[in-house]
Amino acid sequence: DYEDGERETRVSKRLIRSKDGGGGGGRLSEGDKVEARYRGREKYYPGKISRDRGDGTYDVAYDDGESETRVREDLIKATDSGSDDDRRGGGARVGDKVEARYRGRSKYYPGKISRVHSDGTFDIDYDDGEQETRVLEEYVKKTGSSSSLNRTTSVVRRRGE
Repeated sequence: DYEDGERETRVSKRLIRSKDGGGGGGRLSEGDKVEARYRGREKYYPGKISRDRGDGTYDVAYDDGESETRVREDLIKATDSGSDDDRRGGGARVGDKVEARYRGRSKYYPGKISRVHSDGTFDIDYDDGEQETRVLEEYVKKTGSSSSLNRTTSVVRRRGE
């Protein structure tokens, strides 16, 4: 939100700068790998920042598939913020052939990336016609090369198996 009351969404990070001239003072950014205290409890769980709310709170997509909105910054600790390539799925691009764990299940299904989100998730068009949005990076691996976005397991051609 602007001081004059106007509002703008989906503004590129490169077009935003702090009024005090600083880079945000070490604040967290979308795509940063973090550990956060789920629902304010004592234990920290790994995940990624999926949204910076701009008010000192963040949305967190946990590695186990859970998510949480408006987590206070004091309940989050940065782990390895990673490079920009890590935030974009290790170089995965639209059109790349991949295998992904449909709905986070244990089996991988072939498809291709139809969209790469800034939070490190992917939209997948599966070869069998199914589609899925915002698939976590750890559920996706590239095919046709030894490099993968995550650990490999068996590939299944049809979901009904």
